[in-house]
Amino acid sequence: MLDSFTKKRIEKIVDNYKDKKIPNHLKHEIQIKYKFRGNTVTLSQEKPAYKPGHRVEYPIAQFRFEDGLWKVYWKDSKEKWHFIDDIEPNTNFEEQLKAVDENGIFWV
Repeated sequence: MLDSFTKKRIEKIVDNYKDKKIPNHLKHEIQIKYKFRGNTVTLSQEKPAYKPGHRVEYPIAQFRFEDGLWKVYWKDSKEKWHFIDDIEPNTNFEEQLKAVDENGIFWV
């Protein structure tokens, strides 16, 4: 389980990332969310659904802290997470977030 210091550091990194990622004129429509669970941080994007008044949340990536390294996973249509071979495990969470941001396959 991630300690409270690590969680606070990750919250600060992701909050800063969210502020820069979504343009001001779209912040009321599109939101980036994250959840902690054990040693994982799951990043998702929430947008308006096709049905007026409804919103939908899309999983973007999951970061797992395993053996002292952050590993990145993607979620398939059957709700199963898969390790991304193209992103090398890394001790630095911020570098992994940057790798996800730069890799076009994650964003809807």
